[in-house]
Amino acid sequence: MIMLQFSFVSAIPINHTSSYSSSSSMSSKRSISEFTPVSDEPQLLTKRPRNERGEEEEEEGEELLLVDADSIGLRLLGLLLQCAEFVAMENLDEAADLLPEIAELSSPFGSSAERVAAYFAESLSARIISSHLRFYSPLNLKSLTLTHSQKLFTALQSYNTISPLIKFSHYTANQAIYQALEGEDHVHVIDLDIMQGLQWPGLFQILSSRSRKLRSIKITGVGSSMELLESTGRRLTEFASSFGLPFEFQPFEGKIGHITDLNQLGVKIGETTVVNWMHHCLYNITGSDLGTFRLLTLLRPKLITLVEQDLSHGGNFLSRFVEALHYYSALFDALGDGLSEESAERHTVEQQLFGSEIRNIVAVGGPKRTGEVPVERWGDELKRIGFLPVSLSGTPAAQASLLLGMFPRGYTLVEENGCLKLGWKDLSLLTASAWQPCD
Repeated sequence: MIMLQFSFVSAIPINHTSSYSSSSSMSSKRSISEFTPVSDEPQLLTKRPRNERGEEEEEEGEELLLVDADSIGLRLLGLLLQCAEFVAMENLDEAADLLPEIAELSSPFGSSAERVAAYFAESLSARIISSHLRFYSPLNLKSLTLTHSQKLFTALQSYNTISPLIKFSHYTANQAIYQALEGEDHVHVIDLDIMQGLQWPGLFQILSSRSRKLRSIKITGVGSSMELLESTGRRLTEFASSFGLPFEFQPFEGKIGHITDLNQLGVKIGETTVVNWMHHCLYNITGSDLGTFRLLTLLRPKLITLVEQDLSHGGNFLSRFVEALHYYSALFDALGDGLSEESAERHTVEQQLFGSEIRNIVAVGGPKRTGEVPVERWGDELKRIGFLPVSLSGTPAAQASLLLGMFPRGYTLVEENGCLKLGWKDLSLLTASAWQPCD
């Protein structure tokens, strides 16, 4: 039977990536665990042709299919890069002329190369149309119907099941928070983008096991819809009650970067405050990055837990496009490993989450369109405003390593300067870090 797979990851010419190698000479970077494929045999597509004697024709058929599939993948890569170059030069008609061939060769239900090409082509088309209209509309949860919001959250739950990325973010942050709260009685967690609150039942469980019981725990959940926030609050209240925790949920409708008064977050004297943030590209979380830093400077929480995508949001359109293509090719490749092309869960995640993120990066994102230069590395900025890194080695790293053992091989975990980097093969996807005030 013919085994075949084509991935853009190794084929994309890219000058600036967030990839890493375990052979780096940096003494502060070490591989904790690396899960590599048992073999390099790719995905099953079809049967080999056979004659009565079998072998000679079998090898020729396999060779032919390998060449054809690789040719399609390389052709798609060339077309996408050429189309992006035309968009960057504002030759929109020439860019649009390439889209029909890309659409013919790509499919959201095909190989990983065909799937990622389909979503990038759709986003390029949206970019071309919005450039003609001079109108740019990013995804905004406030404008979504409850039905569409539920689709997004269902996709997040599926993603949490079939990929380690969300669990990695939650486990490492929760363990860092648990360690920082040792000996504290009154806890206030501020989640800058709480969504469904999937992270917090895990924290409730480990906090309930403490010998010294909490006297109060409050979560302030920031989001764009009061209806969704109240729904999340009800679920979390039930979870906390099941663990016997004295819990309070406080919803805040709005964006964290627009808050100018700490009273809006219900911060009280005597509380130990923790801020949590898991980055993504589904929508604009902060409203203003600069406003967010001003608030963090005023708040001075005991701990900030941060998970960042290793993906640039600055620079010119073409460099962002190439890096995003490299990044999402790795994500599609990882998600497709071990799942069939017909997997409904995989398709839901790719359509609702990855497709939306790609659209926001390609069709909407960039300083020229948003009006504000985005922060590239939040950790660097936190250092600048007076925070120091807290090492995630030890228990957080050990838990993350155990987590990856539950998923298909190919994921990697590297510790670098106290941060944990989760990657797919040679490309870093997420960086988890924790920060505390220097005084």
